[in-house]
Amino acid sequence: MNRLDAMQIFARVAELSSFTRAAELLGLPKASVSTAVQQLESELGVRLLHRTTRRVELTQDGRAFYERCLDLLADVDELSTMFQHDQALSGRLRVDMSSGLASLFVVPRLPEFLDAHPQLQLELSSTDRRVDLVREGFDCVLRVGILGDSTLVARPLGALRIVNCASPDYLRRYGTPRTLDDLAGHRLVDYVPTLGARSSGWEYPDGEGGYRTLQMPVALTVNNAEAYEAACLAGLGLVQIPSAGKQALFDDGRLVEVLTDFPAEPMPVTALYAHRRNLSKRVRVFMDWVADILRPHLLDLH
Repeated sequence: MNRLDAMQIFARVAELSSFTRAAELLGLPKASVSTAVQQLESELGVRLLHRTTRRVELTQDGRAFYERCLDLLADVDELSTMFQHDQALSGRLRVDMSSGLASLFVVPRLPEFLDAHPQLQLELSSTDRRVDLVREGFDCVLRVGILGDSTLVARPLGALRIVNCASPDYLRRYGTPRTLDDLAGHRLVDYVPTLGARSSGWEYPDGEGGYRTLQMPVALTVNNAEAYEAACLAGLGLVQIPSAGKQALFDDGRLVEVLTDFPAEPMPVTALYAHRRNLSKRVRVFMDWVADILRPHLLDLH
């Protein structure tokens, strides 16, 4: 095994803190992964990793070597593609995004992207769970909502307009709210990232450029965007959902917009990737493509 391959393996072990998970992700025997790291340590004359029965952690030397590895591997990837501007992408690309973005916008347009890059091996994770980009081996992720990842590089793409809505059946039973005071007699379908979390409540503009939250009776709590929409269509309660991709539901009367003077704050959509000096061509081209197909559906953040 050459030095470059060993460095790639070491970087993956360092990111995942596990020889086993690195081997699974790389499609290699665990013994080969362990041997590659041992070979590096022997050649460098330093210990790169602390190994315990439960976890693998970088040593001080390992941390310094890891940071330099990232720079070098990024340079190699950039060098291998800098003279291939007109050639299709190749290799594996692992991305994660919310189920809504995937099903409504990205997957329907994927044929054109993959036709342009037939040698690209795309792995698409579609979940509302906040994945750990580094530990789970993703090249980039698309996230909807406020970010909390200070260690990742963020590329803002725009924001989703949020509308207040309900089903006709729900409005027949509970009436149509016309003011915030009317919400006292209504029920909410609540969306939370993790079940058991505190209710997110009903968001509304405070009239001073900010937003406040009103707590309401909750009919159902879900942690999935598709279930959230389905609960609204079933007449279980009021929801606040992105308007993008929902026009057909409004046109045929399955959803009715309410409280149009009190919209919730638009939800930012952001592409995230690990902090590296150079970004691989695969990730850069994919993010540019996603930004283009999402642009007609997003509000400008500026």
